[in-house]
Amino acid sequence: MYDVIVVGARVAGSPTAMLLARKGYRVLLVDRASFPSDTMSTHQVQLPAVARLKRWGLLDKVIASNAPATRQVKFDLGPIVLRGNFPQFDGIDALYSPRRHVLDKILVDAAVEAGAELRENFIVEEILIEDGHVAGIRGRSKGSASTIEKARIVVGADGRHSIVAKTVKPEMYHEKPPLSMGYYTYWEGVPIKGGEIYGRGRRFMGAWPTNDGLVITFIAWPVEEFHAFRSDIEGNYLKTLDAAGSLGERVRAGKRVERFVGTADLPNFFRKPHGPGWALAGDAGLIKDPITGQGIGDAFRDAELLVDAIHTGFSGHRQLNEALADYQRRRDEETLPMYEFTTQVASFAPPKIEERLLFESLVGKQEMIDRFFGMITGAVPMPEFFSPKNLFKIIGPRGMMKIMAHNLLKPKVKTGQPQATQSSVTTG
Repeated sequence: MYDVIVVGARVAGSPTAMLLARKGYRVLLVDRASFPSDTMSTHQVQLPAVARLKRWGLLDKVIASNAPATRQVKFDLGPIVLRGNFPQFDGIDALYSPRRHVLDKILVDAAVEAGAELRENFIVEEILIEDGHVAGIRGRSKGSASTIEKARIVVGADGRHSIVAKTVKPEMYHEKPPLSMGYYTYWEGVPIKGGEIYGRGRRFMGAWPTNDGLVITFIAWPVEEFHAFRSDIEGNYLKTLDAAGSLGERVRAGKRVERFVGTADLPNFFRKPHGPGWALAGDAGLIKDPITGQGIGDAFRDAELLVDAIHTGFSGHRQLNEALADYQRRRDEETLPMYEFTTQVASFAPPKIEERLLFESLVGKQEMIDRFFGMITGAVPMPEFFSPKNLFKIIGPRGMMKIMAHNLLKPKVKTGQPQATQSSVTTG
């Protein structure tokens, strides 16, 4: 009998297992993959997540993996280009974009070192329910007979298609349809200084340094153009990068070293992350479009919040269901502003007058530019950055008067927003 079984051993599951094992709990960590292995990812470990790696004693291992620190960033909208640095957050001033076969192996090894039992190549066949309460799992290692394992709580950290979530069927809320499609690949011989983000109408592009001197480039199109993109993946990908300043020229002068990887299966939803005998973390409980690169950070945050809740419940300081309800509340409060921002960006809607004025007014205000980059990475709270007081500092009285005049003259007509089409996961 385990205290906790964690299903899924990547960026949500391994930290959850590690932190629980460090508190002395008996933890079983299972995953259908073996490690090191790759998985589809945004790669970005934003500043708050880097701070967590440091707190967990794992940042030095990420740095030692030749994942370069990114301190500078360029945000290029065509007529407006912002350049700056990420602000300090808990002593951290850089994000990292490690390959997932590197990062996940570091996390898995840390869980095992903390005392968690790991079963790789383990397929969970069934989530066991007894008297309405999740009681354990039935599964098997590849090539072996099925076994049953019991636990006080089963944590689903197994992604958007979580078998735990499929079994318990939690309430879903804040749902939005897929809005964008995204593809990425890796290059060698591409010069880059820091991170690069580009917006060109209904196209979004990014470039970031990753392990072993490689550069990862990412492009996003509206989801309704998925099949058009798929008709010529390489041609459309390069054409998109060609619109991003010199980025197209630089990648063409370099060498693509891996295939294109992408998907249009990018839903946006919250799931209730707890119930009798079960909890959800990471993409299993909450997922948003990857266009803002928040997934790894969300997973790390969930791990800490969930472990705090489980420990509070197991130690008798509060009822477990009350502690898990608090986990849900804190997760939702911390995520919702970025969730709304992300889905707005992923909708490729034309910029509002407030947004145009904001970007125009940021030019030349270096401290505010750096805070803007801090907001994008989650280091500066979004409600704080977009507060009337802060916007007034950036836009000034004339800008605020333009916004007020525009809003007064704007027709008071409610319009519906077209829904994006559904697409499936694909790789090219």
